[in-house]
Amino acid sequence: MAHSPLMQLRELGQSPWCDNVSRSFIAGDLSRWIKAGEISGVTSNPTIFEKAIGHSGDYDTAFVALARAGKSADEIFDALAAEDIRAVADLLRPIYDETQRHDGYVSLEVAPNLAADTEASFREALRLFKLLDRPNVMIKIPGTAAGIPAFQRATAEGVNINVTLLFSVENYEQVAEAYIRGLEQRAAAGKSVDHVASVASFFVSRVDTAIDGQLQKRIDAGEQGLSGSLGQAAIANAKLAYQSFKRNFAGPRWEALTAKGAMVQRPLWGSTSTKNPAYRDVIYVEELIGADTVNTLPPATIEAFRDHGRAALTIEQGLEEARAALERLAKAGIDLDAVTRKLQVDGVASFTDSYNQMMAAVEEKRRVLLAESEQPVAAT
Repeated sequence: MAHSPLMQLRELGQSPWCDNVSRSFIAGDLSRWIKAGEISGVTSNPTIFEKAIGHSGDYDTAFVALARAGKSADEIFDALAAEDIRAVADLLRPIYDETQRHDGYVSLEVAPNLAADTEASFREALRLFKLLDRPNVMIKIPGTAAGIPAFQRATAEGVNINVTLLFSVENYEQVAEAYIRGLEQRAAAGKSVDHVASVASFFVSRVDTAIDGQLQKRIDAGEQGLSGSLGQAAIANAKLAYQSFKRNFAGPRWEALTAKGAMVQRPLWGSTSTKNPAYRDVIYVEELIGADTVNTLPPATIEAFRDHGRAALTIEQGLEEARAALERLAKAGIDLDAVTRKLQVDGVASFTDSYNQMMAAVEEKRRVLLAESEQPVAAT
């Protein structure tokens, strides 16, 4: 196990996190991976909880108790999700302590239907952080035009935030600036900044999926010279975001905060499962390894990387090639900014749909289980 590629990632300064939460999974593979030192953090999202709570039997006993207590679907989800997140936070607490608050976090998302409402997102982030009552939890807020100011305010209040659904370098830079401003506001108010943590979740494979789709249509139509650009956009985009990270967290302004104990907001590579079977199944892990980064992986990608992944510092390799790849796409008429803006809109919509489906499933399950629990026991 000492030579596990996942452990090698940690030695190289990257934190491998798991992108999955469910009650049975926490007790099984997740607990094993954390205790083995292979996984050092966890993320969740509405789609994950929709599958876990709405469509498994893991929660039935707790469901019935909460339903009998007269809890609404919203209250039931709050209680079940909070119990899972606290359990994971407790599993990760030794890592949080050993790394002096730099790692060992688990995140829970603000309801995605609040993505366009700054005030509601801010208040919900505060509520969830208080509800979870663990120092090593992060609250997820999407990096939308309304979400970024909510994130800045939450940072100033000392809430750990995972800013999610970032696809462009420009959007990432807005988030980094908001983090620094939030810390500056907190420090100016005489409050400690040394326990405030954040990650910026920069999505990867979805960029290739979107751009490859555009390219492939033109290739199929007979256009020449485009096949070499397939599968080039996402990794190049992320590598340039890492260069922005290095610029953002350097210089006198940032040094004034580090003197007070501030921690950098690490880039987190999200959406790192390989969607195209023509590509190596761990490509979005192997090509984005670097210091002060996180890669959050679904279980299948974790298993693939621990089996045949290659761990080496790659995030700053091929930077000129990355810039050239994006220039070729621009010359070919691919509007990366338009693609990334649409991906964020679609991502919010997808998570909102999953959240609504989950709440509908919770309500239906609440009704069914409550009805079943009230059935008279047949005489024997």
